Amino acid sequence: MPYAEVAPDEIRARLSRGEDVFLLDVREPDEVAEWAYPIGVNIPLGQLGDRVGELPQGKTIVVACAAGVRSAKAATALSQAGWAAENLTGGAAAWAATEPETT
Repeated sequence: MPYAEVAPDEIRARLSRGEDVFLLDVREPDEVAEWAYPIGVNIPLGQLGDRVGELPQGKTIVVACAAGVRSAKAATALSQAGWAAENLTGGAAAWAATEPETT
């Protein structure tokens, strides 16, 4: 596997430490309209090849989707192209399921 897997709780921990996390959401716009990652930048998987210029250089890219399948494909492609990439394990479903409760 050319990329690392990262859990939603690890991303939240990085954010709470003040780390600058670039989360790339490769879902389709209609999926993002229903629910969006709080820090995500949306570039649908089918457009990623044409829009790699929008990605930061020299920074790890955490790739996310709905369940982790499309993001794994994107993380593989990005890793093979020279980016440091991580796949958000479980995608939006895992992120939402592990969202801390607010009162």
